[in-house]
Amino acid sequence: MKTRLLPLSLIALLSLVSCQTMESATSIATTIGQSTGVVSSSQADSIQKTARAVSRSAEEFTPEQEYYIGRSVGAVVLTKYPAHEDDKVNQYLNIIGQTLAQASDMPGIFGGYHFLVLNSNEINAFATPSGLVFVTRGLLRCCRNEDALAAVLAHEIGHIELRHGMQAIKKARITEALTTIAAEGAKTFGSKEVAALTETFGGTITDITNTMIEKGYSRSAEYEADLKAVKLLRRVGYDPNGLVEMLTAMKKNLKAGGLDFAKTHPSPENRIEEIQKDGIQYATVKIPTARQQRFQQMLGKI
Repeated sequence: MKTRLLPLSLIALLSLVSCQTMESATSIATTIGQSTGVVSSSQADSIQKTARAVSRSAEEFTPEQEYYIGRSVGAVVLTKYPAHEDDKVNQYLNIIGQTLAQASDMPGIFGGYHFLVLNSNEINAFATPSGLVFVTRGLLRCCRNEDALAAVLAHEIGHIELRHGMQAIKKARITEALTTIAAEGAKTFGSKEVAALTETFGGTITDITNTMIEKGYSRSAEYEADLKAVKLLRRVGYDPNGLVEMLTAMKKNLKAGGLDFAKTHPSPENRIEEIQKDGIQYATVKIPTARQQRFQQMLGKI
């Protein structure tokens, strides 16, 4: 029993050490354990693998890594939803999106921001960690003016700023690392079959796409992105009520039990309620004539 408990206690202690020193500290501890006969060679190897898993789960991704992860996620999105091949519409979306992105709290990201319309009647939008923002034609139809469209893009930029996609990966990796600890402990650190935690991006693409498309972010994450959107809209000069107006229109178009926004987001009613706590009281958006004409010209037939 003693030989089982000591390795686990060593790992518990080492989990409090900084990521930079964890592996070296583990090596020293296991060497001492082997020299005193408390830890066998196979047990020492298992402890070091577990420590590496914990250390790896706490690492920050570099901007370059986020960029390539995001591109891969974008490729998965485009296998599910074809792009809307209208250059003028996509250019219009990018003009608004780039204006918002450059005024955001994260204007400069590796690879920059890119916005694209998806040729789907579903009501949905996605944002990858690398700055790719996708909006379906179905969601664009819920936007009656440019301020509402800007609200959609600002919300997705909010997800990027808050790194919600990357947070989903980290949680999964930490859980995997802790599962390895439990599994190795149950095997008394004697098994050669260790969970494969050396892949850099192995399950991360699936983690993000499942969160974005299938599960959705948490309610708190969606509310955080909405509040980010409200602040960004004000900063640029769009009416924050555009977000409320878009959600009101969405409420009329969403179908209960649907596979789109209704499945992956809190209800429009709940989101509106949270937004109004920030001091936004719904009023009809007053749009300059020229802006509304531009919107109708570009998206009137979407």
